[in-house]
Amino acid sequence: MTTSPAAIYADSVVQQKAAVPAIYGDIDFTRLPERFVTDSSVADRLPPRFRAYAERALADPQRMAMMRNYTMTGDRVADAYAALIPQYGFRTLVSMLEDACDHGLESLTDAPPQLTTFIRSMEATPGWVDMTLIEEGARQERIPLATISPFAIRGAFIATFMNKYTALPMTMTGTLSDSKSARRVFETASFFTATAMPGALQRYGSGFKAAAKVRLMHSMVRFNIMQSGQWDAATYGIPIPQVDQMPAGLIGVFLLSFKLLAKGHTRFTPAQRARVEHARYRCFLLGLPQELLGETPQEIVDLMMARTLTLREEFDDATCGELVRGTMDAELFNDPSLRGRSHRWMERGFSKYFLIQNFCERKPERAKKMGIDYGLNDRLASAAAIMTLLASSNYYAMGMRIPMLRDFLDKQLVKKLASLLESYGHADFITDASHYKLLAR
Repeated sequence: MTTSPAAIYADSVVQQKAAVPAIYGDIDFTRLPERFVTDSSVADRLPPRFRAYAERALADPQRMAMMRNYTMTGDRVADAYAALIPQYGFRTLVSMLEDACDHGLESLTDAPPQLTTFIRSMEATPGWVDMTLIEEGARQERIPLATISPFAIRGAFIATFMNKYTALPMTMTGTLSDSKSARRVFETASFFTATAMPGALQRYGSGFKAAAKVRLMHSMVRFNIMQSGQWDAATYGIPIPQVDQMPAGLIGVFLLSFKLLAKGHTRFTPAQRARVEHARYRCFLLGLPQELLGETPQEIVDLMMARTLTLREEFDDATCGELVRGTMDAELFNDPSLRGRSHRWMERGFSKYFLIQNFCERKPERAKKMGIDYGLNDRLASAAAIMTLLASSNYYAMGMRIPMLRDFLDKQLVKKLASLLESYGHADFITDASHYKLLAR
């Protein structure tokens, strides 16, 4: 029996088919993709400490319906703009977007209406946004970005690759080579670093522009992959759906929320609230709907757990393993100085440690099956990295609590982040279909 689209997805999901037919015209919205799991028994397979959170997340039918809807939802305004590639070419679309971000839509005499709609949607700041709080949150974020991220950028990036249902777009866009893996790692690090700079998320700030370019890049990936005719929507749903952007934008506040709930706390401190609001507004600029942006620790954990539990788990070595190995093998840093070589040694060891701790159940043998060895030299490097980052992050965290030192240390952090941005190189945030590694027909 055929199920009506409305019985599975909300009207707003189904309407993508008519709104952006170049991307969604061939999607069958009368069925659920293989990637979406509806079996509530998945909670039983989790470690005991997670089961209560999982059962709570899965118990709400409305929340589950929302996860189902956003598993098949892209970015309508950015998608419509990306669908103009045949008319304008992707480089012209990127150039017009950059001009609109830098100088306003008024600076363009022939801006297509899709670009106007795209930018206006980002300018429509929600009522819950307090820019003073956002700036304070950015100040809080500058500490981990300046002290921990230089060691963790490679390991954190791997999160995208550990499931075949979320990793395939990366494979198809041709990111397996050493140089391309390094570029993607640096672009990701550059984005999050840029959004934490003073004033970055203001209308004409660098973070606003970076968010717009990331959205367009994702939409271009959707357009190019769907136009290739080589995407299996029945298995994978749509490329880069909204739910797959939740971990990147919210992982920090999720871990914070999980930690608070484990201690019996249900509210954020003022400083924590600032960090959360900064992350939520950054996610808004990236196109995530407010429904996915929880406000309390419990809401955030419930949403992230629901997303995790409704994504079918499957590690495919040909897709996931290649991406992990390509990222781990990439040469990120080439500073020949003693300090540069020392950082390179510590970063590589810490990346392996991060992989094992977060994605291999803390078992080095699981990493080895992926082709990632974690030997004595790596263990020493990761230990040295941990001591270094703990010392520096604690120094700044404690110093920022002292009013007389707060502004001075923040200026140091801004300077440090500016230097890191320079080392990461210019972030293009573009995708060129001519370089895609499409599937064999």
